[in-house]
Amino acid sequence: MASDGAAATPAKVTPKKANLLDPHSIKHLLDETISDVVKSKGYTEDTRLSNLKLGIGAAVIAVALLAQFYPKKFPQNREFLLGCIALYPLFPGYTKEKDAILFTHPPAGAFNSTGLVISSKLPRFSDMYTLTIASADPQSISANKPVQFTKSVTKWFTKEGVLVEGLFWKDVQKLIDDYNSERKSK
Repeated sequence: MASDGAAATPAKVTPKKANLLDPHSIKHLLDETISDVVKSKGYTEDTRLSNLKLGIGAAVIAVALLAQFYPKKFPQNREFLLGCIALYPLFPGYTKEKDAILFTHPPAGAFNSTGLVISSKLPRFSDMYTLTIASADPQSISANKPVQFTKSVTKWFTKEGVLVEGLFWKDVQKLIDDYNSERKSK
């Protein structure tokens, strides 16, 4: 109840809208929504890979700054520059992500010891969106076979580009349930 005795009304939810002519806009909106669905199922985001990539990026920038602002000029700093160049291959571009949009920890209190890797694809010039759910540790005994679906994005958007969240949430939740029920049937 509001302080004046009137019933409080829920805040109006702004519909999620994408530019239907921009596949990146569509994919971004769907990926964002998937993250919300997965988190609502009790999974928490695993940010270790993102943090590792940020650390590697910071180290590469530090080496570049050192090379740029070294006190000696070119012929005298040649060995130092060669050393900086030799350091670059030691900072790999981490490619574990590929099409992954979300890495998770297992839900709190869950029997399984592995989180999920959620991946999505929306090929160029296509309306077919593929969502894949796999184990974050495929070698684990509690890992399960990956599950996926491929559907046209036209199933989830109105002609104005508004996402029909209820339909999309149902599809994503069903895929998560399929992944988890597969584990029970082992």
